[in-house]
Amino acid sequence: MAAPDLTKPAPGADTAPETDADDLAGLEAGLDALETYDKERKPLHRVLLEKVLPPVVAIVLVLAAWQIAYSMEIKPRYALPSPADVWDAFMVQWKKGTVFDILWTSLSRGILGFLIAVAIGTPLGLIVARVNWIRAAIGPILSGLQSLPSVAWVPPAVIWFGLNNSAIYAVVLLGAVPSIANGLVAGIDQIPPLYLRAGRVLGARGLNSVWHVMLPASLPGYIAGLKQGWAFSWRSLMAAELIAAGPELGSGLGQLMDQGRDLGDMPMMLTAVFMILIVGIGIEMLVFTPIERLVLRQRGLVAGR
Repeated sequence: MAAPDLTKPAPGADTAPETDADDLAGLEAGLDALETYDKERKPLHRVLLEKVLPPVVAIVLVLAAWQIAYSMEIKPRYALPSPADVWDAFMVQWKKGTVFDILWTSLSRGILGFLIAVAIGTPLGLIVARVNWIRAAIGPILSGLQSLPSVAWVPPAVIWFGLNNSAIYAVVLLGAVPSIANGLVAGIDQIPPLYLRAGRVLGARGLNSVWHVMLPASLPGYIAGLKQGWAFSWRSLMAAELIAAGPELGSGLGQLMDQGRDLGDMPMMLTAVFMILIVGIGIEMLVFTPIERLVLRQRGLVAGR
């Protein structure tokens, strides 16, 4: 007599538990696959093709259009110099050895002013986000200050503090602090309430909740606020340096532009414009973009890009 095959279910046996286990395993595998992204590094030629070539082509097209406009004399040549004239003006500053001094004067002011703005704007944003009556009182004021052109603060700051660095830092702070605070408020507003409740259940209250729950959860919005705060800091600094020029303030990019205006030297003014632009783009690409991508990647928001 042949033995029964125990590997096969007996006729009429209930196979539902095994089917449910297979479905659950398949579902878990599918969710794992959704959370998995390609971690392979792109080859160098592909990185150059995708990241470097487009801006290089854009710069070449802008320079070509500029040169064509110069050749066609759309504007008098003293008002619209050629790219070569601007490069010559830059080389004059380079040979004089003043380029790095000018850049450092403005950059050090911008970095210091931005760090002070972070130190003020971060606790201010936390208070505004969590205390309703303070939010109702000064929230609209912060939004109004954020939309106010920084150049409007330069004359009052010069009267209040005199023609010195204090006036310049006051303009920078008035421009950057509202942006940083509002960015943090927006980030905290987007935290799922479940995170805060889970933090309270685990004992995170007061400053522990701020440090371990709110700031990490609001990081994308906070970084967006920091980026905007830096942009306001840089623009406010240039406005202040352009208007509040004096011997005690040294020679920054704004003073270089003001000097070019006094001399009617358009290549010098455009040299200052391009140096301001290059510093702004450099800080954005070297500091904020890597930090932002790191935070978004940790949250699985840039997978596949």
